Formats: sequence, C-alpha cells, structure tokens
Amino acid sequence: MIHHRAFLSVFVCLATAFSLTPTASAQEIRFDGATFRVVNWDDVRRATELSGEDQVRLFAVYVDVSGGNSTGQLPAVTGSYSVEAGALVFEPRYPPAPGVSYRVVVDPGAVDLPGSSSTLTFDVARPETPPTVVEHVYPSTNVLPENQLKLYIHFSASMSRGEAYRNIRLLDAEGAEVQLAFLELDQELWTRDFRRFTILFDPGRIKTGLVPNLEEGRALVPGRTYTLVIGREWRDANRQPLESEFRKTFRAGPFDDVAPDVSTWRLDVPDAGTKAPVRVTFPEPLDHGLLDGLIAIVNPQGDTLEGSVEIRDDETRWLFVPDDPWEAGNYELVAGAELEDLAGNALNGLFEVDVFEVDETEAVGETESLTFSIAPR
Repeated sequence: MIHHRAFLSVFVCLATAFSLTPTASAQEIRFDGATFRVVNWDDVRRATELSGEDQVRLFAVYVDVSGGNSTGQLPAVTGSYSVEAGALVFEPRYPPAPGVSYRVVVDPGAVDLPGSSSTLTFDVARPETPPTVVEHVYPSTNVLPENQLKLYIHFSASMSRGEAYRNIRLLDAEGAEVQLAFLELDQELWTRDFRRFTILFDPGRIKTGLVPNLEEGRALVPGRTYTLVIGREWRDANRQPLESEFRKTFRAGPFDDVAPDVSTWRLDVPDAGTKAPVRVTFPEPLDHGLLDGLIAIVNPQGDTLEGSVEIRDDETRWLFVPDDPWEAGNYELVAGAELEDLAGNALNGLFEVDVFEVDETEAVGETESLTFSIAPR
C-alpha cells in the first residue's frame, strides 16, 4: 500500500503547467509504487526535449530527509524520463524503498515554461512482516582456533546492504571491543537472497609474517573468551530493525596448521534397498558454507546422486539421503579440493603456505575421494 502526506489524496492540480494557453484539464502528480508521473498535460513532449539537467530542474524526485520543508541535502534520485499515454514518467534507477518518503517537485518556471511549482510527498509503506532474526552463526562450535578465518551469519529474511560492519562487534571477556578484528570490504559478502552474510577475520592479522600480523597480532588469543555481537539496529530489506540483538560467546583455541585429510574421515554405510543416509564424520569441524556444496556421492554408473544434505554436530558430520533407494555396488564420496576447515586450511593446502612455495608435483588434484560399497541384501 502507498500512502502520502498532502492536502489532496493522490494528486495536485497544475492548471497552466507546460501549456502556452490556459487549459481546463486537471494536471496531476501520481505515484504507482514504482514510477512517478505527471498526467493530463497538453504539451508533455516538450518536457522530454529538454536536456537531462533541465528535466531534473523541471521534474525531480528526492528522498525526503527534511520532513517536507525543503529538498534537503540529498541530490535528486537518478532515473530515466519517458512519455507514456500522455504522461511524463520518471522511473527511478532503483525501486522505491519500503519505509522511505519521497518528495516530488515540479517547477515549470525553472525551465521557462508557464505554470506554478508544486510539491507532493509520498510515503512507501513497510510491508506487514514479522521482525527478522539472526537464525544462526556458523561455526556452531564454541571453540574456534586462534586463526579462525570466517563467520557465516544466517538471517530469517533478506537484509539491507551497506550496514554490516557498523552492526558487528567482537568483545573480549571484559566487554571491550577488539579493534580491527574483521576485514571490512567495500563489496559486502552476501548470498543472492541476502540472507547469509560472510565476515572475514582480517587475513593480514592471521597470516604469520605479514605487516598487520607483526604489528597487531591475531585478533583471537588462545584460552581467552570472546563474544560476537550483532546489533539490533541492522535493518532488513524492509528497513525494519532486527527483532533483538544477537550474541555468540566462544573461546579461542590453539593455532590450527593441519590440513583436512579425507583418509581420516569415517563413513557409515546404509543397507541396499533403503533410503537411510550415508554418514560421514570428520575429526574436526569443517567450513559450513563449503560443506553444503563441495561433497557429493557418485553411483556405480558414474552419475552424481541426487538427494538432500544435512550437516550436524557442530559441522563434524555430513549426512546424505538419496532421492531413490540405494542399489548394491561400489560408490565414491567425492570432495572438492577447496573444502576448508575453520582456519582456511583446505584439502589442497594450508592457509599459511605461500602459493609460491607450493610444489606443484605434490599438489592435491581438483578432488579427493573415498570409495565404499553397499552389499546386496
């Protein structure tokens, strides 16, 4: 629903705008939730012949930050002008945002056209939706290595962009903020649906020998307790704040300099003819964001099986349930070499190792695998 603050309900009359002679038609400013337009003009095409700068002087839309008293300090909203069914239409480059007020200013005199200036303000209502919450922060475990690389924050609904770093803090046991703990990127790391945000501990502070590491040390100190705080002021895609602040308390453990090794994984194999899961247990937690897409099962015919994946027990267990019952035969569990542990150590190398020091003749291939068999019933 679209609401607006004005003396008239949805439009304002511009009795002589854009006409060399008086006209009896009522000229109106309208907003349909996506575009702004002025309708019932006698000579509307004259406006489209103006330069881009003059079009803005004639017909401009502003985000209202001043309560309707002026155009405020923000520049006009960018977009394009066109003529549709006799109306001059302005389409913003980005869709009008819920919870934001927009002020439309029409000023014919600014471009030497007849008519008086008019202003109308529209409010874009927020949808009636439940408050967004932080559903989970991964890793799930409450013991993270000193060289922890990243955290995944999952939300119950899509979030707004550009607000992450001012709403995330890391506190020590005394409640003091750990300064410069995270790497703040201009391009925030979101999934396509804006429901999962990835935050990186500053790799420069993690990796031995780099300047930030030498000057600041790592953000996490083994044996100490920390709390990740996600502020309630972080707004979702509907510009509503989170339902509540979220906190995750954890302890820093020892430095992890051992790469994952598939030979240490334990497989529990189901019976043929069932749809019981294959269970894979790891000796340490692995990266949740990678676990969901970098392990697959290949059947005896060489095809990747379709099914559902579940990750349990603080990311130390991976379960796969096939869409169809298991057939007897030899199978292969295939893991992408990029699969990492919590410290960024991958199947194909340690996070600490400089890429120029890797012996390519000993490098792990694109995948690693384990074979298992399902016996006939």
